[in-house]
Amino acid sequence: MDEELLMDEEENRRELAFIRKQVPADVKEKYSDAQILWMMDTIVDYYFSSGILESADEEVEIDLEKVADYVCQQAKKEKQGAFDPQEVFFIVQADLDFQEQNC
Repeated sequence: MDEELLMDEEENRRELAFIRKQVPADVKEKYSDAQILWMMDTIVDYYFSSGILESADEEVEIDLEKVADYVCQQAKKEKQGAFDPQEVFFIVQADLDFQEQNC
């Protein structure tokens, strides 16, 4: 169990570093590592709740704007702050790019 948690933690660090390289400088500066990690978890929550992960289709169309809007709505709901959907869009896009490169 501990080994699995360490592997997940390492994967999150790699993904966080990837996202930080991909997003514009102003987005990098605005969001902390903790906020981006929270967004990464919330993006996964969206994929689970939307049914995207259960799709039998070989290719699934993901509306990144919808994902970004969901993250922003959850941020308000969970008192994480007011996130800008246009900025979060870059993080969602980088998250998806990371997932596609590492599958």
